[in-house]
Amino acid sequence: MKTRILAFCAVAIAAMAPVAAGAMDADYFKGKTIRIVIPYDPGGTYDLYGQTFAHFINKYIPAKPTIILQYMPGAGGAKAMNWAYSIMPRDGLYMFTPLDNTVVNQLLQPKQSPYDARKFNYLGASNQTNIVMVVRTDTGIKTWQDLKKKEYIASATGTVDTGYIGPKLVNGLLGTKMKVVTGYKGSNAAMMAIEQREADLATYNWLAWVSREQWFQGDKPYAKAIMQIGTFKDPDLKGDVPMLSDLVKSADDKKVVALIASLGVLGRGLAYPPGVSADLIATMRKAYDQMNADKEFAADLTKRKLRLIPSSGAQVQKIVNETLNDASPAIVARATKIIYGK
Repeated sequence: MKTRILAFCAVAIAAMAPVAAGAMDADYFKGKTIRIVIPYDPGGTYDLYGQTFAHFINKYIPAKPTIILQYMPGAGGAKAMNWAYSIMPRDGLYMFTPLDNTVVNQLLQPKQSPYDARKFNYLGASNQTNIVMVVRTDTGIKTWQDLKKKEYIASATGTVDTGYIGPKLVNGLLGTKMKVVTGYKGSNAAMMAIEQREADLATYNWLAWVSREQWFQGDKPYAKAIMQIGTFKDPDLKGDVPMLSDLVKSADDKKVVALIASLGVLGRGLAYPPGVSADLIATMRKAYDQMNADKEFAADLTKRKLRLIPSSGAQVQKIVNETLNDASPAIVARATKIIYGK
């Protein structure tokens, strides 16, 4: 699975039934407004990437439409994903930032995520990142083994959130004792819970933690990373932060970790709902690729302390399709039992 996930190559997607005549006309977007739906409250990395997309991508869209953000938090992002799949207009005037755990949620929480992620139309992505477990240093936690000694509190938005999936996965595979408290509105709020000492730790992608880089500085940092989940070690993490895949021993456990790790390569990007015309998809994928190649776009991401690790829409579509097509029912069932007790 790891080889297939990382093997980026162009793929063809099935043509969708057109919903707008003349979608390729230069004037199709003239005078119109495109909405980017963000699945969380303002302040997190989905929002920060969304703001940058909104500022730059219209440079490359014919007729340069107005682009605004629309926030739709709820259920750890599942509310927006389900709305995008079943209700979002198919006229090309609505896009969304898909969750990095879109595929994992479909496989492990089908009742809360009743969609087929293969039917979304991915326009591109601008980052790849690992899930990183970060603890407040005054808790006395020095390594992940300390999490076996007593119960610690982890903050999360909902049960489809990496803040929930990460600790539950580690509990099940390594025998730690983390208790996950859900209900926070976005990763930013979940991390704020650590600052307010409501929680001891949280498990989000490293990009989210970079927004609090001051926590990790100095001889006595406020917080530290103790574990990461991904397909490769994050190059920006300092010190020896072990990979969960290296800590588990059995072949089945490694396959479970690989399934969850697949979400890291989906990054931060944009997608259309099912049913958008093939012409519109092609136009917007081209615009996204041009935005990813824009030096000013890269510079703006750097200012926001965000990374640019680009993938095309076809590459993301391939990752999603192959991960779902290759998912073993036995491994999915094992992962589900470990994380959700089912």
